[in-house]
Amino acid sequence: MTKQMNLNVRVSGPLSDFVARNVGEDGLYENVSEYVRDLIRRDKERVEREMFETLKGELQRAFATPDEDYVEVTADQVIERNRLRRAQR
Repeated sequence: MTKQMNLNVRVSGPLSDFVARNVGEDGLYENVSEYVRDLIRRDKERVEREMFETLKGELQRAFATPDEDYVEVTADQVIERNRLRRAQR
C-alpha cells in the first residue's frame, strides 16, 4: 500500500505570484494542493514518456541491425560477461 506524504513548500516572489494566479476563483485549481498534485502527475507522465521514447529508440536500432551482425551466445557466456562487468566497477 502506498504511504501518504505531506509536503511543506515555501515559495516567494515571482513563484508565489505565479501560483496565486493559478489557484482560486480566477485560476485553474481550487487550492495549492490540487495544483501541486497535477504538477507531479504531469512530471511523472513526462518521465514515463521519455523512458518509453528511449526504449522505443533502442528497439528500433536493434530491429534495424542486420541479422548477420548478431553473435550467438550461451546463457553461461552472458552471465560471465555480466559478472566481469560488475567486477570492473
